[in-house]
Amino acid sequence: MRLGVSAALVDGEIVDGDVRIEDGVVAGLGVRPAGRGGTAVPGYVDVHINGVAGVDFLTTDFAGLRRAAEALAATGVVAFQPTLVSSRADAYREPLEVAGEASRQGGPLPRVLGVHLEGPFLSPLWPGAHDPAHLRPPDPALASRLCGLGPVTMMTLAPELPGGLDLVERLVSATVVVSCGHSDADARQAHAAFDSGARAVTHIHNAHRRWRPRDPGLAGVALVRPDVTVQAIVDGVHLAPEAAYGAFLAARDRFCLVTDAIEAALLEPGEYGIAGRTVHARDGAVRLPDGTLAGSVLSMDEAVRGLVASGAPLGEAVHAAAAAPARLLGLSDLGVLREGAPAHLAVLDEELRVSRTLVGGGEAFAA
Repeated sequence: MRLGVSAALVDGEIVDGDVRIEDGVVAGLGVRPAGRGGTAVPGYVDVHINGVAGVDFLTTDFAGLRRAAEALAATGVVAFQPTLVSSRADAYREPLEVAGEASRQGGPLPRVLGVHLEGPFLSPLWPGAHDPAHLRPPDPALASRLCGLGPVTMMTLAPELPGGLDLVERLVSATVVVSCGHSDADARQAHAAFDSGARAVTHIHNAHRRWRPRDPGLAGVALVRPDVTVQAIVDGVHLAPEAAYGAFLAARDRFCLVTDAIEAALLEPGEYGIAGRTVHARDGAVRLPDGTLAGSVLSMDEAVRGLVASGAPLGEAVHAAAAAPARLLGLSDLGVLREGAPAHLAVLDEELRVSRTLVGGGEAFAA
């Protein structure tokens, strides 16, 4: 079939012409005559998302996870990694089992890639919206038990805590991607964590030791190391446009958009919850009653538009939403649009809004 677009974004460059898809694979680019409008881009990948459209990934069932996938398809997402925040040790089993079941399902819906555990091995100095009662020092036995409950593919932890570096090495040896966040690590400790195999920083400039000229901390190290992925919430709330664009300019192809969205995303302002804590969504932000930011209501297509508005070229903004997160997880079949690759695509209009999403060549969303 032909997609009906007028152009495609291929390796960061616009290729005029239509896209042909056969058996779920991109079979042709620059096909003439071109379609009537729209630009095909690699589908987005969200590796840090707590919920969406009334679904909280910590408490949902399989049907809820499918509803969330349907909602995400409308934002150009073709794959996502449900995130579970710090909780009681006995609260992880069911959501991990649900995610495991969903990760084995086929069909034209955004893929569940595994689970990101954001905690519980986080610094009590930087809990963010995590309940301090659920934070724990690094515990290899507990980490192993949690990873045994379901498809844990990524974990955020504070590497400077006693036993933190050992846990980084254990997780890396178990093929779990480690990201550093909710951390008071100084530059020396951050370098040690990345030397031990940690590969990313979680929501840069948020919930970790602040950058200072003579104490750049986790953010300063992540921005200058070529082996570290820099995850960022570009919603105009967590980062000022200048801060987001500055981090992008420093990291370039290592810059990775995430939403950190909660169940309030794509819904009206109001009172919602995350991990049993009440939060208020209003004016584009989500906060605890004391004003602490608690995730976001951001979507990936909004993040792309925000990064472009800050000054990034479209090709690099899409890279940050598609290829960068896919590479972080070591997935070569996502984040690409080229002949022979699976047709995991989104179609953008002139305002960079999503008009269509395909997963494996199947229609996941059509406006």
